[in-house]
Amino acid sequence: MTKKLMQMRFAIVALAWVGGAVGAHAEDVAQATPASRQYTFSWRFLDESSLAPRGGSTTGAEVKLVTEPTPEWQAMQAPGLSKFERDRRAILAMAGGYRTSFDFLEVAGFKGAYKPSRPYQSWGTEKVYVLEDKGRSIVLQHLLVMSIVGEDGKVEGPFVTKHWRQDWHYEPADQLVYRGHNTWERVKVPKEQRTGQWRQTVYQVDDSPRYSGVAKWQHLGNYSSWGEEDGWRPLPRREYSVRKDYQVLIGSNLHTITPTGWVHEQQNLKVVLDDQGKLAPSHPVLARELGFNRYERISDQDWSAGDRYVKGSEPVWSAVRQKWDEVMARPGLLRMRGAPDKDNLFIPVYEYADTVAEAKEPPPPAEIKAKVNRLVEAYLAP
Repeated sequence: MTKKLMQMRFAIVALAWVGGAVGAHAEDVAQATPASRQYTFSWRFLDESSLAPRGGSTTGAEVKLVTEPTPEWQAMQAPGLSKFERDRRAILAMAGGYRTSFDFLEVAGFKGAYKPSRPYQSWGTEKVYVLEDKGRSIVLQHLLVMSIVGEDGKVEGPFVTKHWRQDWHYEPADQLVYRGHNTWERVKVPKEQRTGQWRQTVYQVDDSPRYSGVAKWQHLGNYSSWGEEDGWRPLPRREYSVRKDYQVLIGSNLHTITPTGWVHEQQNLKVVLDDQGKLAPSHPVLARELGFNRYERISDQDWSAGDRYVKGSEPVWSAVRQKWDEVMARPGLLRMRGAPDKDNLFIPVYEYADTVAEAKEPPPPAEIKAKVNRLVEAYLAP
């Protein structure tokens, strides 16, 4: 991989960490111009340039949206399915190729002289792969496959970047809970809260843990959704890159399947913690934020570069997933020495995955495992 391509990929990682992705599309460019109308609610009486949306500003190639209900959607609607099987088909319906959009807006403040931060808006093209389907557990891997239109009108790319991962487990016995300050704890799920419920665990782009939640899928005819409440999660890049005044997001996480894709909604409180990871004793909540991420299925898209990366890098990422499973199963708290992206902990893992993906022959499994073990152990606090 050339130095330019590597720099572009890491730039996409920087902008596209969980919670935001880069890349507007040709038919959406008008939305980025000052004179255009933003079809979103906002602070109606605060008309000032400091509240102009921030986020991805690049332009991508045109895409073709799917307009008719997909086979995945129709499979969910089949009559006579058990609740468990309809749940599974809803999860699997999130796989596929999409145009993605990410919108976040502060809607209320809880401190004196509050002034809302700028809204966040960004775009991307993303494919979600089914890495594993064992019936009661499903693993979905998101991958950005971006082609960028330069100022000269030429298309560069595709740039392939491993994005976030979501694992689903039916009736889980436990879950990993974020405690703030780069610390996680595995806790038991009460037996009465397991029946018919699914645990979703979200991982960072390097497969290090992020957050999890347990809830039931709800099916109302043509409406299927899953949502957990009041989960703790670390700050995403879109926030910590511009905010230093709070330490954790506490909020809900809702996934809803549509006939041609799915949407991901969030309602987050921006919360200040003390040094022990407890809520600050005075005025801990700074603001409330709403997030709406839309996954619109697209067709006639060339995902071959992403497919090659997934296949070529799988020996590394499989070993990484296994190592993190081992680390997260250890007794006691899981503490990292920093935030994986903010402190650049992810870069050695990414570089090694690239090296293996581009090799004519992958290294022996034992060599990959030993290398990955060292890389992951380097994340952990002493």
